[in-house]
Amino acid sequence: MTEPSLFVEPSLFLNKKIMTISELNRLAREVLEASFPLFWVSGEVSNFTRAASGHWYFSLKDAGAQVKCVMFKGRNSYVDFMPREGDKIEARCTVTLYEARGDFQLTVEFVQKAGLGVLFEAFEKLKAKLSHEGLFDAAFKQAIPKYPTTIGIVTSPDAAALRDVLTTLKRRNANVNLIIYPTPVQGKGAAQLIANAIHSANDRAECDTLIICRGGGSMEDLWQFNEEIVARAIDECSIPTISGVGHETDFTICDFVADLRAATPTAAAELATPSRENLLTALMQLQQRLSRSTLQHFSQRAQALDYLARRLVSPLQQIEQKKTQLAQISYRLNASVNQQLQTRQHNVLRLGQNLTHLNPQAVLTRGYAFVQNKLGEIITSSRQLQNGEDVTLTFGVGTADATINKTA
Repeated sequence: MTEPSLFVEPSLFLNKKIMTISELNRLAREVLEASFPLFWVSGEVSNFTRAASGHWYFSLKDAGAQVKCVMFKGRNSYVDFMPREGDKIEARCTVTLYEARGDFQLTVEFVQKAGLGVLFEAFEKLKAKLSHEGLFDAAFKQAIPKYPTTIGIVTSPDAAALRDVLTTLKRRNANVNLIIYPTPVQGKGAAQLIANAIHSANDRAECDTLIICRGGGSMEDLWQFNEEIVARAIDECSIPTISGVGHETDFTICDFVADLRAATPTAAAELATPSRENLLTALMQLQQRLSRSTLQHFSQRAQALDYLARRLVSPLQQIEQKKTQLAQISYRLNASVNQQLQTRQHNVLRLGQNLTHLNPQAVLTRGYAFVQNKLGEIITSSRQLQNGEDVTLTFGVGTADATINKTA
């Protein structure tokens, strides 16, 4: 850390103007804030107070001295524990002066339990190593399936995080199959067991997406997910992975290696599967778009048909003309047929009359008769007959047989 500058502009002492206390405190504050960059300090908590505003006021002390500290609500809301009297903590802070009282104090930006500095150092060292090897490269990240059929979950069966994930998945899409790969997520040897569960899921190849999760906690609680063996297992997993470890402000090595990082286990479940309601809404929107497109298509075709209809000469008038011509032809044909029929009837009648006149039977009715020989030949001359020859006489009514006695 840079040594604080104690240099004060000489002109201030040469100036005969006498400063007010407010001016003095403001100048002291400006000198302190300009001289001390952001730094870490460790100490024991005493006189801890949480004000109604949400701000924390406390002192940090060691065996030889103490200093007043303030941590405002906007910063302490990111801390996952409440410091207590006697706690050994490490604070990242800046130096300032509370002008109203002239109190020298530290403005704390972040606090952690004492000893976490070593963990942070190990975290940053492993993070740099794996990043250099390419385990974090976005080019190697797998896309999370949009419509998974089976989701695997690596976590503790007793964890509240599992209940949150199961509840969220059931609410969003109850049709998705779930497989739990149980493993402890905290305690000695948990990192190896977590890695084994990931390897098991990868070897069995039963799911489309693998969620690796646990609830929030301190850095020590989440440390198993900062172990290299877990990072290697995730990197070797061929199943797309989602890391949902801790709270939104927690980051682990697992988050950087996984294909996708979720702020919480619940968020991991939401990222792993589409919402059924959203799918139904999207389907309805597609249906509406299809209906509009279909109607628009038909409207355009109807307009095109109307345009073509206007260009097309209507055959109706010609049809009417043809109908009239057909009716006239039909009338004329009927008239011609009737006329010919009448003519034929007259001819038949005339021929019938002529036939009647020529009918020998009609002559016979007037008292005449005709003679036929045995061969049925009509005898027109006595020369055709011989004495004693039998003949038949046909009258207007009936016939009679006769024998020729004498011819002349």
